[in-house]
Amino acid sequence: MLAARLQRHWATVEHGLTTLYPEQAAALAQSLRATVAAHVANRPTALFVRDLAREANPCWFQSAHQVGYVAYTDLFADDLLGVAERLPYLEELGVTYLHLMPLLKPREGENDGGYAVAAYDEVNPRLGTMAQLAALAEALHGRDMNLCIDLVLNHTAAEHSWAVHARAGHPDFRDFYLFFPDRTVPDRYERTLLEVFPTFAPGNFTWLPDMQQWAWTTFHEFQWDLNWANPQVFEAMFQVMLDLADQGVDMLRLDAAPFMWKREGTICQNEPEVHVLLTTLRALISVATPSTAFKAEAIVGPQELTLYLGAGQPERHECDLAYNNQLMVMLWSSLATGDAELMANALRRMGPIPAAAAWVNYVRCHDDIGWAIMPADAASVGWDSLAHRDFLLQFFSGRFATSFATGEIFQYNPETGDGRTSGSAASLTGIERALADDDPVHLELACARLELLYAVVYAYGGIPMLYMGDELALRNDSSYLDDPAKATDNRWMHRPRMDWAVAERRHTPGTLESTIFAMFAGLAADRAAIGALDASAHHEVLRSPNPAVLCFTRSHPAHGTFTMLANFGHATAVLSLADLGHAGAAPTVARSARASVADGLVQLAALGYVWLTFD
Repeated sequence: MLAARLQRHWATVEHGLTTLYPEQAAALAQSLRATVAAHVANRPTALFVRDLAREANPCWFQSAHQVGYVAYTDLFADDLLGVAERLPYLEELGVTYLHLMPLLKPREGENDGGYAVAAYDEVNPRLGTMAQLAALAEALHGRDMNLCIDLVLNHTAAEHSWAVHARAGHPDFRDFYLFFPDRTVPDRYERTLLEVFPTFAPGNFTWLPDMQQWAWTTFHEFQWDLNWANPQVFEAMFQVMLDLADQGVDMLRLDAAPFMWKREGTICQNEPEVHVLLTTLRALISVATPSTAFKAEAIVGPQELTLYLGAGQPERHECDLAYNNQLMVMLWSSLATGDAELMANALRRMGPIPAAAAWVNYVRCHDDIGWAIMPADAASVGWDSLAHRDFLLQFFSGRFATSFATGEIFQYNPETGDGRTSGSAASLTGIERALADDDPVHLELACARLELLYAVVYAYGGIPMLYMGDELALRNDSSYLDDPAKATDNRWMHRPRMDWAVAERRHTPGTLESTIFAMFAGLAADRAAIGALDASAHHEVLRSPNPAVLCFTRSHPAHGTFTMLANFGHATAVLSLADLGHAGAAPTVARSARASVADGLVQLAALGYVWLTFD
C-alpha cells in the first residue's frame, strides 16, 4: 500500500524538492520519506481505514451531497464540546462539512482574529484541547461529516516557539524567518509590495529593538513571515500537517498561501514557487494521509485563482478546493445593479479548473468584501471598474439613494478611493432595514434576495458554504463596539454570537427564522438529489437573452443536464428554453421561487429563479 502510493506520488515530491531546494533536495527527500513511512505505520486505525476509503474515492468533496458550514467555535457553541452537542442542528441543515475558524492556540491579546498562531500543536485553551478536537472529528465522521480547520502557512505569531528561539539567537530558528539589519533590502521590496491592512498595519516590515533587526511582517507586527526558502521550514510545516491529520482533520484551509515566497521586484504573491510548494506538500500528504485534503485561501485575481486548483499546462494536483471569490463579488454586484451581464462575462473569463478539483462557493464569510472588479470585466459591459467599485462601496454601506443594504465601509483609503464592505448577509440584502421599518413587502423582497444568492451558490458546483447565522437571518451585531479589542474593526459586526433562543424559533411556523431555516434545509435536500451538481460535471455560463438573468448549465455523463436561471432584475423576465439550447426538451423543475415553467417558456419574477433538470 505504501509502496503503491510512493510509486504514484514520489516523483512529484522529488521534482518539487529539486526545484525549491536543489542543494538539499536529496537529503531532504530521504528524511521526508522516513517521516512518511513512520507516520503511515503509526496512523490511528480508524483514520488508516478512512485513508483507504478516500483513496478509493479521492474526489469525495465533489459530491452534490456536500454542504459546508463555517463558524467560529466560541461564537457558535462556546467550545469544542459545545460544537459536538450541536451536530444535530447542523444535520437539520443538511451540513456535511464543518469548517471551524482558527482554533489553534493564538498569541495573547491582539491576534488577528486567531490567525496569529502561537502553537500549531495546541488548541486555543478557551476552546478545548487536542483530545477534544480529535473526539469532535470522530463524532463528525460518525455522522458522515467532515472537519476543516485553518492552517496559517505564511507566518506565525512572534510568540511561537520557533520565533522565541529565533529571538534568542538560535542559529537554526533565525533562518525560519526573514530578518534584515537595516532598511536597505526592505526598502527595495517595499517599492512593489502592497499593504494588506494599510490603515492599522501599514508597511510590511517591523523594527525589533531587542534584536536590532527588521522582521518581515506582511499582516501585523506580531505576525512574522516564515522563510519558505529554508527547507527546514518546509519539513517543520509538513510535520504540522501530519500531526493535525492524526487528529482526524479532513481538510486543511491553507491560510495566506499566496504570500509564501518572496521575490524582489514583485508584490510577493502568487510566485511560481508557491505552486511548487503546494504541489509538493499535496503529493506528500497523498502518500502519508490521503484522506486529508487542501483548501486554498487565495483571495487573488481570477486568472491567478484557478492556478491554486492546479489549472495550467500541464495540470497539477495542487489544492483540492479554493474559494470562488469572484462569484461572491459578482453576486453582490448583480444584486445592487439588477444586471447579471457583468457576472456572466467575469465567470466565463475565469476558465475551467481540473476535473478533480472543486470550488468553495459562498455568499459571505468572516472577512470583509473586497470589490475585486477587473477592468476588462467592467469594460465588457461599458463600465469603469473604479467607478463601479465606488458605487458598490456606497450602495452596500446604505449611502446610495436606492440602497436596501445596512453595511459599513471597512479600510477606506482616501488616496486611492479603495475600500471594502462589512455586514451580515441578512443586513446587506435588506432584511435588517425591512424589519426596522416594519415593512412586510420589503421584508419579502429582502428574503428573496437572500434566497437568490444562496440558490446560485448551492447550484454552481463544488461545495456551497453557509456562513453561521445566515440560516436564521442574523443581522449586524453592534455589541463588538463594547469590546476595546474589537471596537476598531467593524468586521466583527458580521461575526455575531449564535443566539440559540432565536434558533429555537426555527420550529415555530410563521417566524422569519422558520422560513429562512426551512429554505436552507430545502436547498441542501434538493441539491443532494441532483447528480449533475457533482463538481466534476461540465460547467458552462450561457449567454443570456436577458442581461438581468444569469443562466448556466452543468452536464454530467451519468446524471444528465442541470440548468439554472436567476433573475437579478427588477422586472419580470420571460425566456425561451429553445434560446438556451433546450428546444423541445421537457425539463423537471427541481426547485424554484417566484418562477413558472410552461410550454417551453420560463417566467421569472424579479428575484426569481428556477432549477431545471433534463434527462
